Amino acid sequence: MYYSSNTKVFLNGHFIEAKDAQTGTFSQSLHYGNGVFEGIRSYKTDAGVKIFKAKEHYERLLYSAEKMHIKIDYEVDDLIKKTYDLLKTNNLTNAYIRPLVYAGPNMALLPPEETNLFICAWKWDRYLGEGGLNVVTSPFERPNPKSCFVEAKVTGHYTNSILASTDAKAKGFDEALLLDHHGFVAEAPGANFFFEKNGNIFTPKAGNILPGITRSTIIELAKDLGYKVKEGLYTLKDVYGADSAFFAGTAVEVASIKALDNIKFTKNWKDTIGYELSLIYNQLVLDQYQQPLTVI
Repeated sequence: MYYSSNTKVFLNGHFIEAKDAQTGTFSQSLHYGNGVFEGIRSYKTDAGVKIFKAKEHYERLLYSAEKMHIKIDYEVDDLIKKTYDLLKTNNLTNAYIRPLVYAGPNMALLPPEETNLFICAWKWDRYLGEGGLNVVTSPFERPNPKSCFVEAKVTGHYTNSILASTDAKAKGFDEALLLDHHGFVAEAPGANFFFEKNGNIFTPKAGNILPGITRSTIIELAKDLGYKVKEGLYTLKDVYGADSAFFAGTAVEVASIKALDNIKFTKNWKDTIGYELSLIYNQLVLDQYQQPLTVI
């Protein structure tokens, strides 16, 4: 599903056939999970193909690489240009883009000397689909922020996500919601979490989560519309008493949640702030959003 016989990818300065892209089996990323990546989307707009928040995504890629002591000899503008070239080469408009910086051969637990840049893209629908999600609290916790850089998008961190999602689906749910090491609500395996209560929007604060780019976009949009957004520490009891909830992330975009731990949210999704934000987010990524006038 990710590539065909005609697909081109970018690898270390060259566009090559996807089937010819290879890496070594002694890569430190393969053995120890020391690699960094991004998930980015492009959209077909009236003005042509647009990569949404490309600058912010590639700035985070470089930040993640720096935190993991991984060398990368590319600037943000260069990475953006190469990504647009990749989309054009593959005749893609609405696409999911995956840049990956991975290490060369290194069996030591020290920074790699050799690194590689791989960028690919493919057509990918919303990761969690279109319908309301049945979500379960995961028995797995998000990593302790003193154990790693939780704000960096590191390949090895996602073993935690795989365990949580697999456990949720084995129990008959659509997705998991993870708590942090103090028992406060954190995030989904691959998206940030929001809930609505009494006309306000709540979301876990940064520190124990990956502070997503879509998350910051949703917060900005909500404030544009005059809603209060509160970032803090919230318990499951806080969420159980909410009117509605949703996930937000590049892959999922905005995904409604109809129940957590078999406790249904009371509001119909189309009557929620989250639904309003999802419509405006769709306009924004297509360059069709007109920012409302600020009311003073």
